[in-house]
Amino acid sequence: MKISHLVSHLAIALAGAVSLFANASDPETVRFGLDIDRGVLPAESTERAVIKIGLDCLRPPRRESRLPVNLALVIDRSGSMGGDKIAKAREAALVAVRSLAPDDIISIIAFDTEVETIVPAQRVGRARGLEAAICGIEARGNTALHGGVSCGAAELRKHIEDNRCVNRVILLSDGLANVGPSSPEELGRLGHSLMKEGISVTTIGLGLGYNEDLMARLAQRSDGNTYFVENSSDLPRIFAAELGDVLSVVARRVIIEIEFPEGVRPLAFVGREGLIRGQHAELTLSQLYGGQEKFALIEVEVSPSEAGSEREIARANVSYEDALNRRTTTLTAQRKVQFSSDRKLVITSADHRVQADYAVNLLAVAKDQAIELVDKGRKEEAAGLLRQRTDELKKIGDVYNNATVQSFAAAAAPEAERIKRDGLDNARRKSYRAESQQVMTQQNSSSTR
Repeated sequence: MKISHLVSHLAIALAGAVSLFANASDPETVRFGLDIDRGVLPAESTERAVIKIGLDCLRPPRRESRLPVNLALVIDRSGSMGGDKIAKAREAALVAVRSLAPDDIISIIAFDTEVETIVPAQRVGRARGLEAAICGIEARGNTALHGGVSCGAAELRKHIEDNRCVNRVILLSDGLANVGPSSPEELGRLGHSLMKEGISVTTIGLGLGYNEDLMARLAQRSDGNTYFVENSSDLPRIFAAELGDVLSVVARRVIIEIEFPEGVRPLAFVGREGLIRGQHAELTLSQLYGGQEKFALIEVEVSPSEAGSEREIARANVSYEDALNRRTTTLTAQRKVQFSSDRKLVITSADHRVQADYAVNLLAVAKDQAIELVDKGRKEEAAGLLRQRTDELKKIGDVYNNATVQSFAAAAAPEAERIKRDGLDNARRKSYRAESQQVMTQQNSSSTR
């Protein structure tokens, strides 16, 4: 390797290290940094690049120091939940309650045609007859889903002024919302308004009869998790996994702002809903979980630069409330890139992990778009979209010798042919919607195994 190339590689590595670690005020809690799909871009041409804004929460809080939880369990007890479904729902609710500490707050709401508060919001240590109330939930009536979530949020609000609490609704339903507001747009608006209050909604869709669009939109707009559970026997495990997230919150009210210099144009976030205005981009998250990474990907267009030059490509800051000491923390990061006419140098500068994150999110977005096309009877167009994304990723994997991206492309290729041949049946449609949501919010993979 030439000395000039070696120096370039060292400069790239050091720039990345500074971007990732230099501004972390508490390296035991959160690391914040900017990465890019290639540390060296081709010179003398307009290029597209992918920037990753990463928040790495290194460890969960100790059990004795974690925040108290303000939890509302909202359980569908409509007629379709009869038999084993309602029995497993009760078992799952008991798992959740038994995971809580005496100082945590619990409320339980059941809904059918009507909405009933089974257990008003109260400290777990003071609650009497809590398990008996859960065991008394029986299936009946229709599905007032919007009313159930609204009632759960109302119970949370009784203690929402206690800024120490993590506020979470866990919604379980197996059916279509058929009483009250019932469209994905209406439930999405509800989710967005709750997020502004510091309330996230996790949705658990059970079986093949629920509306996955509605459930995913509600979770997405409130920055909650979403699950597709085909067999009711999995409910206790899913509830336990979700409580693992709720009990490990280390940061809240997260606001990420990115500034781009002249000559770097932000195009779009990949997989997340963010705001882009001119040279400024912004993204809001409700919470960060210990032991997990959260990130956002944004595509940018970079104007031509001379070979051998170096430019700043982005500067960012994140502000959040440290959940343990309730202090607002601000971290900053910046990223530079180099330009070269040496193709080998561009290829070897690739960040394979950023490329892999981009690949999996690009496919998740494509699956969401494929659902919409199949719904309109355009399954060949849906297959073509997936095939196009697969070809794009295969090219990235081949050019940059990225085995992970190659494997994603290889796994997605048969999906395109399957959609062209069969479309999307009910189970696969639900699986697509849930998996896409989990990818785009970086839902902890251990939660869904």
